[in-house]
Amino acid sequence: MILHPRLPFGPWADPRTRRLPGILPLDMADWLQVDEIYAAQMAERDRLIATRQAEVHAMLPMARKAAAELYAAVLPRLPALGFEPTPEGLRRPDGVMVPLDPARPLLSLGRLCQEDFCLMQADGSGEHVLTAAILCFPAGWRLDQKLGRPMGRIHLPVAKYTEDVARRVQRLMQAIRPGTPLWRANAHLSRAPLHNPLPEDHPRDTAGDELPFIRSERQCLIRLPQSRAVVFSIHTYVVARGSLSPEQAQALAEHPIHRAP
Repeated sequence: MILHPRLPFGPWADPRTRRLPGILPLDMADWLQVDEIYAAQMAERDRLIATRQAEVHAMLPMARKAAAELYAAVLPRLPALGFEPTPEGLRRPDGVMVPLDPARPLLSLGRLCQEDFCLMQADGSGEHVLTAAILCFPAGWRLDQKLGRPMGRIHLPVAKYTEDVARRVQRLMQAIRPGTPLWRANAHLSRAPLHNPLPEDHPRDTAGDELPFIRSERQCLIRLPQSRAVVFSIHTYVVARGSLSPEQAQALAEHPIHRAP
């Protein structure tokens, strides 16, 4: 199990993020992050992309321009995070050299960033659908079951994702403008590894308070100016309960969180 030594933000401990969708404005300087376990998470991402690429990467034809635009938006931000440009590509902060391949933009980003990236695009009916992703760390869902699906369908069978929440999220997706990025965080009790691709009909974990870990996703929403696609980036944390700060542990006792698959 790849664990973080701490959780930088506990969404249950902040009244702004305790209820869905819990959206806050994002400073683009804080969008992409390299944290304490970058090397361990990236080694796992490298392994998954090399051995299970069909499970962690998918793209519909309509997403190609958006994926290229995302690639072009991310690369200039990486040197400030400790990446070294070389004639061969980019040397990551963990010392691994990654060749750059603009013809495979999401696969390249998947080997550079801790974040997973999903692209959501309007389908002409007023809904945003998932058109592409590099998704190494799914939290109990499979990319092949969600590709081409709208937000409400993607979140099946999440009990808390009601029709009212789905409407609010869709309005939010439509309202996102270039230059006004947003972020939110979730948190679940878990015992699953980072790569946890479960089918929709898989039985949900019935264990309760004995689940040993807390999994939290820092999710950012950014509108690309040219393609108008919404980038949904996911930075995943998994921590042992004992790694919570005293304040986070106290808030968790007062505001329990649900279990994850």
